Amino acid sequence: MSEQQVKSKQRVAAHGEVFTAEREVKAMCDLVKQETERIESRFLEPACGNGNFLAEILTRKLTVVKNRYGKNYHDYERYSVLAITSLYGVDILEDNAEECRQRLFQIWNTAYTATAKVQANEQCREAVKFILRKNILCGDALTLLQNDGSPIIFAEWSLVSGNFIKRRDFRLDVLMQENADETNYDSQMSLFEDETNSNSNWIIDPQSNTPIPKPIKEYPLTNYRSVQNYE
Repeated sequence: MSEQQVKSKQRVAAHGEVFTAEREVKAMCDLVKQETERIESRFLEPACGNGNFLAEILTRKLTVVKNRYGKNYHDYERYSVLAITSLYGVDILEDNAEECRQRLFQIWNTAYTATAKVQANEQCREAVKFILRKNILCGDALTLLQNDGSPIIFAEWSLVSGNFIKRRDFRLDVLMQENADETNYDSQMSLFEDETNSNSNWIIDPQSNTPIPKPIKEYPLTNYRSVQNYE
């Protein structure tokens, strides 16, 4: 086994930590090549380690952004941020999660600085760091809990119009459930409603008339450079 695939024998023994080799990462990403090259396509790596898969996907997405928008600084910046918002990861070890955040930021920042040059914006960099703190979390993907025992909560980021992003927060355990159908919706609702019967994790989509996950919090539209203003 390559040394690059393990940090220590102790970590392998304690956590079964073995990182996927680069060749296998590329081969597996090639199986969904079209999605890895779609800027807005979302990916979740439930045992992300230090980010081997997410780094490869981000590199592919940024290549697409560069090819499409490299001649227009404003468009490049906006869509490179959108690429960052599409990547999610969970790891049980905090040092892995932090290393993954830093790794993804470095990949993004290197490409961003090379393209934007003197127009590179520090506020935009801070926004990307903030997004990564929300998207790459320390927790257990099996229990769907963070290290402090609270539910894993991810932010959904949607580029709505122009420079504005809409953020909605969702519980991962709710997102991972199959949508309730008409026959079991009432029983699922009862599991998640509070005692006053007023706060469900599910709502009915008015267009499809089917239950869909309900965001636990929604934030006002904001410029993508300013998402860090709303913790």
